[in-house]
Amino acid sequence: MITYTTRCLVTTLLIFSVLLPSLFAQAYAKPPLIDAVNKKYGKHAKNRFIFMNKTLDELRSGSDMKKLNGVNNFFNDVRYASDLKVYKVKDYWATPWEFLGKDLGDCEDYVISKYFALRDLGVDSQKLYFSYVKSRRFKAPHMVLTYFKTPRSIPLVLDNNNFKIFPANKRKDLIPIYNFNGESLYLAKKKGQQGKKVKKNKAHKKWDKLLNDIKNNKI
Repeated sequence: MITYTTRCLVTTLLIFSVLLPSLFAQAYAKPPLIDAVNKKYGKHAKNRFIFMNKTLDELRSGSDMKKLNGVNNFFNDVRYASDLKVYKVKDYWATPWEFLGKDLGDCEDYVISKYFALRDLGVDSQKLYFSYVKSRRFKAPHMVLTYFKTPRSIPLVLDNNNFKIFPANKRKDLIPIYNFNGESLYLAKKKGQQGKKVKKNKAHKKWDKLLNDIKNNKI
C-alpha cells in the first residue's frame, strides 16, 4: 500500500548496490535457499522458485521485449493482497523471496520483483523506472514498472492491474506522479519523459531495509 508517509519519503534518493541484482539471482539458484523456502512455505512455493529459475533461463538470451513480457507474465501470476492482510502493517516492502514464497503482495512488491529479475537478465538499469502513478480506475495511488527504450521514448508500463504491456500514452487510466530508479529520482512531468532530476538526499529508510533484507536472503 502506498501511504502518505511513503510518498513523502520516496522523494529522497534511493540507493542500490550494483551487486544486488546478481546476488538476488545467485541466491535463487542456490539449493540452500530453495530448501529454506520449502521448509518455511512448503513444496508449492519451492516449485514456484524452481519454475522462476527455468523461466529466467529461457529468457536470458532473448530481446528486451521478450524479457519484459516473460517477467511481467510470471510475477503477475502472484495473487494481490494488501500489506495489512499479509504483514499486519500499513506499508511493507517485501523482498522478492517473501513475495514469491507467500504468493501474495501489493503493487510495490510486483514492481520490486520484476525490476530485480529484469536487471539479472541484463536489462539496463537506466531503462527501468519505478513509477508512482494515480489510478483513475481505483482512485488511489499505485506503483508500476516502466521501461524506456531511449531517454525520450514513451515508456512501456508493466502493471499488476492490467496484465498486458502498453505504452504509457495508451494508459489513460494512470496519472503519472514521478519516476525513480536505483541511481536517481525523477519527477514525472508528463508521460514519455523521465522528468526533472531531484537533488540527492539521504537514503529512503524503507528502501535501505529492503536492500539489506535482499542481501541477507530474507524469506
